Amino acid sequence: MARERGKLVYMVYRALSYGLSPMVHLHVRWRRVRGLEHPLRWPERLGRPSLPRPAGPLIWFHAVSLGEGIAAIPVIKCCIERRPDINILMTTTTLSAFTVIENQLPSGVIYQFAPLDIPASVDTFLGHWKPNAIMLMESELWPNLIIGASKSGIALVLLNARMSAKSFNSWSGPLLLPLASLMLSKFSLISPLSTMQALRFQLLQAPPFIINFSGDLKYATETFDLSDVDKRSIEDLRVQLESRRVWMASSIHRGEEEVMLGVHKVLNQVHPDIVTIVVPRNPQHGQEIAQELQKEGVSVALRSRDDKLMPGTNIYVVDTLGELRYFYRLTPIAVIGGSFFPDLTGHNISEAAAAGCAVLTGHHVGHFAHMVQEMKRLNPQSVLQVSGKLELEKALGELFRNSTVLEARRAAGRQAFHALSRGVIENVWNLLHSHVFRKSLC
Repeated sequence: MARERGKLVYMVYRALSYGLSPMVHLHVRWRRVRGLEHPLRWPERLGRPSLPRPAGPLIWFHAVSLGEGIAAIPVIKCCIERRPDINILMTTTTLSAFTVIENQLPSGVIYQFAPLDIPASVDTFLGHWKPNAIMLMESELWPNLIIGASKSGIALVLLNARMSAKSFNSWSGPLLLPLASLMLSKFSLISPLSTMQALRFQLLQAPPFIINFSGDLKYATETFDLSDVDKRSIEDLRVQLESRRVWMASSIHRGEEEVMLGVHKVLNQVHPDIVTIVVPRNPQHGQEIAQELQKEGVSVALRSRDDKLMPGTNIYVVDTLGELRYFYRLTPIAVIGGSFFPDLTGHNISEAAAAGCAVLTGHHVGHFAHMVQEMKRLNPQSVLQVSGKLELEKALGELFRNSTVLEARRAAGRQAFHALSRGVIENVWNLLHSHVFRKSLC
């Protein structure tokens, strides 16, 4: 009975998405005009391929944005190493992810934009690429894609599976629960981020035998290649920072710059040589921050201009994408944003810990709460959570005053990261081999 209700809800969803397709097409074109879609490859969002399908088995990896896409790359490399006979297709949704990931994928991986979840786009995409299996990253539950793939006999996997409390409440309601149950029943494997996430998928009636833990793929961080020009630029900046006190505010959202710059002003009074590196989530936001500071007469160095840190310049704004992990290596202290206001949900803290930073973050960390808790469980000094400007001022003040405390926190973060990252990719491979490759790719 529940399965029949799920099919009925899906039929309604498919009819609505079909009816709205002309509006979706217009919306994609409007986004292209605004620069939010690729100027040449935007038709890929409508399922229209720009490359031919190679002969042989093909695995499709899909991630929405940059963070999820980066987390997929180590798994892709492992699949290529263990099964060189398999073709890999990678898709993302956002233009920012495309800009960075395009240059980081292994040679031979096909990279396209993901189709929107409207019937014609999904059907065209699946009909052209004919994947043997689809690896969805984190929280990509799209009915037309999942049901269409299942009807075509394509194995489905959800890696680093997560669902926010808000999404769970929506899916678990009486209207959508039958559809959620129907979709989750089509998966061969769901690998959740945490016990809480596993519980949410079980409450949405995912079959218990398909839920298996592997570890968080965001711990499987890798060093990506930079161009020679960018390498020299980073090294030049390292030299410029050698004699300065440095801290970094990374992945900050709108409004958080006021907190970070307020803390900077206080610290600058005590430490005139301090340099605050500000890395907004959105590069455009970084340019706006620099412009506002310059209007106030504050000297600012901007990454996109390759500005040098001149005497009297205490703020360095990074308005580029894909370089965050390299900047973590330039600072002993990292404050991870997206976490200081109630409507925010945190960001990945593991990259900062891997680079040997003392890691600080706010309390509004969303699904990254499991990462904070895991690291704290392994070493309570690995992550310091602060409530706002005053607590952040106090914490940074202590780290700059007391080198013993600073080094202890840096070592704790590094230790926790290494313990949690050990064996993650091997675990994922074993699950994929057991649940997917052995059955769908003999």
